[in-house]
Amino acid sequence: MTDASSDALAVVIVTHESAEHLRALAAAVLPQLQDDDELVIVDNASSDGTAEAARSLGDRVTLIETGENLGFAGGSHVGARATAAPLLLFLNPDCRPDAACFAELRGAAGRHPDWGAWQAAVLLDDDEINSSGGVVHYLGIGWAGDCGRPISALASEDHEVAFPSGAAMVVRRDAWHSLDGLDVDYFMYGEDLDLGLRIWLGGHRVGVVPSARVLHGYEFDKGASKWFWLERNRWRTVLSVYPAALLALLAPALLAAELALLAVAARQGWLGAKVRAQAAVIGGLPRTFSRRRAVQRCRRIDASAFAAHLTSSLDSPYLSGADSPLVGAPQALYWRLVRRALALFAD
Repeated sequence: MTDASSDALAVVIVTHESAEHLRALAAAVLPQLQDDDELVIVDNASSDGTAEAARSLGDRVTLIETGENLGFAGGSHVGARATAAPLLLFLNPDCRPDAACFAELRGAAGRHPDWGAWQAAVLLDDDEINSSGGVVHYLGIGWAGDCGRPISALASEDHEVAFPSGAAMVVRRDAWHSLDGLDVDYFMYGEDLDLGLRIWLGGHRVGVVPSARVLHGYEFDKGASKWFWLERNRWRTVLSVYPAALLALLAPALLAAELALLAVAARQGWLGAKVRAQAAVIGGLPRTFSRRRAVQRCRRIDASAFAAHLTSSLDSPYLSGADSPLVGAPQALYWRLVRRALALFAD
């Protein structure tokens, strides 16, 4: 059994059709492992030789084949259960951590004892930022902070963010267990955002360590399937994680945004995915409200403190035109009024 006070890492890599990435990933990861570290590859029913590639990486690698595609969250739980180290490091298979990454991530555990989770700076191959920490709009829309900006825009010091990127994310095992980790019902997309907000709600903190860096082979897929999961999971998070006072004050804005998003989806060609997501949200309400009761039992901060981690900015590279004054000014004013009401009537 690993000492819970140590800085040992349980590195969990969830794969699906990832054979082409594993050798480069292993070359970056294996030299950084310490004696007490663990490295687990959880393969979600790949058909491209991922399992065989994982077996060839040496004795430090433990391969678990699930036999089915459990999604990122489901595979992460399999890896977490198979390890004992106090720091869980979830790493995407198409990431390549730099030589100092693991040491910097370990160091953050001691520097920030109140952090429940933190991420490395996630970069793109063309010297641009992929994520410097997650940003969440009060409507539940989240995105990768500073995406597309030059690496020179990275902060020089550790700092706090709304949620950590699942591409290169450390979670303390005790926080993981107390909050039941990533929600397996999300399957993919938005599960890291949901976990980050639940960590804040539970009285822990979330940060980013800019000195820890990984390269990520990322491309935003705008296919209809992705929009379905993003919208379905956004509502699951809002309805189950937001404190009641905040949810009540945001109800008019959430409903107005649904009408606007239907128009956007029709214009951009993903209306069918949006309607399917709405149907899934409505059909899943009993399960979502059951989850809400469990999540809110873990709440340790009031609605005003929780709202401080949300933003009214729509400065996202994925929301074209949303930051125009005609859109931005009214919703920013609305958010100021909501924040003021929460401060006056904190629950």
